[in-house]
Amino acid sequence: MQGINKTVSFTAAGMILLFVLLAALFTEPFGARVSAVQAFIVGNFGWFYVLTVAGFLLFVFWLFASPYGAIKLGHDDDEPEFSYPTWFAMLFSAGMGIGLLFYGVAEPMLHFTSPRVGEAGTPDAAREAMNLAFLHWGLHAWGIYIIVGLSLGYFAYRHDLPLTVRSALYPLLGDRIHGWAGHAVDIVAIFGTLFGIATSLGLGVMQINAGLDYLGLLDVGLWQQVVLIATITVVATISAVTGVGRGIRRLSELNMLAGLLLLTFVFLLGPTVFLLSTLVESIGRYLWTLPYTSFRTLPYAGAEWQASWTMFYWGWWISWAPFVGMFIARVSRGRTIREFIGGVLFAPVALTFLWFTVFGETAIHMEMFEGGGMAAAVKKSVPTALFVMLDRLPLSTITSAIATLMVITFFVTSADSGALVIDIIGSGGNQDPPIATRIFWALLSGVVAALLLLVGGLQALQTAAVTTALPFAVVMVLMCVSLVMSLRSERRMEPARRAAPSPGAGAAAAPAEPPGAGDWRQGLAAMMGRRSGQAAAPPGAAAARREVARFIAEDVLPAFRDIAAELERHGRGTEIDTSSFSAGIAVLRNGQEEFTYSVRARAYHPMTFAFPEIKNDGQPWQTRAEVILRGGLHKQLPPERMNREAILRDFVQEYGKWVGW
Repeated sequence: MQGINKTVSFTAAGMILLFVLLAALFTEPFGARVSAVQAFIVGNFGWFYVLTVAGFLLFVFWLFASPYGAIKLGHDDDEPEFSYPTWFAMLFSAGMGIGLLFYGVAEPMLHFTSPRVGEAGTPDAAREAMNLAFLHWGLHAWGIYIIVGLSLGYFAYRHDLPLTVRSALYPLLGDRIHGWAGHAVDIVAIFGTLFGIATSLGLGVMQINAGLDYLGLLDVGLWQQVVLIATITVVATISAVTGVGRGIRRLSELNMLAGLLLLTFVFLLGPTVFLLSTLVESIGRYLWTLPYTSFRTLPYAGAEWQASWTMFYWGWWISWAPFVGMFIARVSRGRTIREFIGGVLFAPVALTFLWFTVFGETAIHMEMFEGGGMAAAVKKSVPTALFVMLDRLPLSTITSAIATLMVITFFVTSADSGALVIDIIGSGGNQDPPIATRIFWALLSGVVAALLLLVGGLQALQTAAVTTALPFAVVMVLMCVSLVMSLRSERRMEPARRAAPSPGAGAAAAPAEPPGAGDWRQGLAAMMGRRSGQAAAPPGAAAARREVARFIAEDVLPAFRDIAAELERHGRGTEIDTSSFSAGIAVLRNGQEEFTYSVRARAYHPMTFAFPEIKNDGQPWQTRAEVILRGGLHKQLPPERMNREAILRDFVQEYGKWVGW
């Protein structure tokens, strides 16, 4: 089959199918083996998980503060493809998923009613419950994602390597990334990613079943959940086959907005002042205890609690890292490393903390001050926790229906987008892989999720995440080493050399198999498309960029020339700098720079909450202009002021502020 790396795809698929066969034929003994594997890994490698995840977060903080933070994920003249609001919205869509809906109420309540230490149901138990939820869903999770996303984005967009995991190890492996060493890295990434997706799908279908049961549509049961997995996986597969991208994209956007509305609804109708107070205190407690909790291994208390909670989460996040990492890399081209880390680390974490506070603390407040009932509900069934909490608020049937539909949509988009990411890795970075293989991976994700439920339910899902993440954690450590090697090498280059691909990048970016010789034009086109790692800009983008260049050439530069001529009459010198998408004027007084005023115009994708894998056809791109003043102050010009006269008036206004007029 053309367009895929047969060695990687067939090997990974064969290993996973073997797992499926063994689980289907020997369900009970296989479930016992799975539990034994988890116990072995937690008992012998728990310290490694804790150390590496803490190390990843420290590495991210170091990169953020280092001089390397100014380096772009792309060439020096690349501009971001998305505005800040759109970028943050898409980061939110990466972090806002099935897990938050499943654990938003359940995890704080489970820690509150069965604390690791101390007495259940006390204020101390409530504080520790939120601290653990923040630990498991906070900075560490996004630090893991940043390692993979930053490595993929840096090597793909700055050094023109294929957008696949093996490329991140080029400084260590060199041309061996095209041999078995590179194949092994991608196989490990596929294996871990598929089981990470299957874990999320398993959790999601348990909650869908609970929501449908609450609405009186379907009883809770294992086989009902298997049927739900099969049904929704087929829907995801159909979306991949028929190209219903616009419909799924609209549904994704509505889903994200529904999540924000649900969050606002519970915040306003729940104990609002209590939630604000606990949010402030919980953030302070989290930051205060972060150094200790980051390295906590519990060697004196046994591994059972650690295996069910912290170890499960660290494994789950590592398993998801290729999926989320590729997602955030693809929407972050043109950002600096410091921008990337700041946006990815803090924006989703802030929203996650707000989500857990609103849903988790509302449930705790109901248990402590409103007659109880939540603890018993969570003990009876973890997936129903969200619906029991919503039942205590007005409009419970409507909000429960919305929550159920949200989980279903997350299920569909996760299966579809996850299958695409696996397919891209299995195709050596080809971002338009064959549709047949995408169908295969989508179906296989559903099959694995169903089998994990059959062989052990929630425990099997947790075990799968912890087990498959171990080898990829080693790959991530090597990614950090590789990234530092390349960044150090880059700082030693001349500025002109830094803008060019690194030595050997051209060879590394060549396809593993040479294009067919039947038509040399097709072969060359395939090679160049593979080298760039990105499709040509769509027509809407090209038109928007032409409009940006026209605005600079026909409005901004003539305005600057008028300003320069007028300032000369008043004894001031000027210097004008320009490029296709920006122009600046510096005012000189006695030969010294007194004031600077620059206009930078950009073309952006329209605002969206959708996954980038879901095509954004039919929406026009947007043009925006930013004014940058001396001292780095930025402001945005509204569209109606993107003309010559508006630039002249704005310059006079800002210059007047500067000189104190």
